[in-house]
Amino acid sequence: MTILITGATGNIGRHIIRLLTAADHSVRALTRDPAKADLPAGVEVRAGDFTDFASLEAALEGATALHLMTAFGPANTTVPNSRDLFAAAEKAGVRRVTLLWNGYAGPVEEAVEASGLEWTHLRPGEFMSNALGWAEQIRTEGVVREAYGEIGHSPVHEVDVAAVAAAALTEEGHAGKAYMLTGPEVITVPEQVAAIAAAIGKDVRYEAEPPEGARERMRALGFEEDAIDYVLGWRADPPEFARTVSKDVEAAAGRPAKTFAAWARDHADAFR
Repeated sequence: MTILITGATGNIGRHIIRLLTAADHSVRALTRDPAKADLPAGVEVRAGDFTDFASLEAALEGATALHLMTAFGPANTTVPNSRDLFAAAEKAGVRRVTLLWNGYAGPVEEAVEASGLEWTHLRPGEFMSNALGWAEQIRTEGVVREAYGEIGHSPVHEVDVAAVAAAALTEEGHAGKAYMLTGPEVITVPEQVAAIAAAIGKDVRYEAEPPEGARERMRALGFEEDAIDYVLGWRADPPEFARTVSKDVEAAAGRPAKTFAAWARDHADAFR
């Protein structure tokens, strides 16, 4: 079995690769710049890009399973030519596919469901790793400023998403399922800040930020207006799946989902 991982150097891809290589699976990683990939020894690294279909076909040769992002790049562009991509995957001998969604089911999901592949949808709501965006504020000021912080979310540890992906790529019983992936709790920003403070042994305070202040801060960081609207809209009124606790991590990975406190301990050095 050779498992092809797209988005190999990203937030989820690196963890999938680590879990698969630890279990002695043969892994092929697709990345735009192999020289900068910095992946574990033994991983076959291939150059490729979603905008270069020939590079995808070449990477699929000999693969028996595929982890696919449904969107890529800073603009979250939907993966193009997905029907052709899945046809090429079937021709290459791929059997199983996991798809990491972008917050909604779209044409990539529709294409894989129309194919002959064994697909599994991975549907995280919000990633705990989004909290890394507070790192500089915490290091320099000991504060987190955020709008709508009292509204609870159920973010998921990126390792849990990777664990479900690894299970679906290597085990029977996951085909045709859509896993809603969350942490084990609904948690507010002040509660997240308190967990980070406990992990680093340093006082960190939360300051409620008015929406227009958040908008100005994100503009200063270079965010486009539509991205700002999306982020603030999500925080003000998260979709139900992003504020509901699901048991799908435990069902698929065979262990409970990790808490935000555990995530904060795992990433404590980023906030010191």
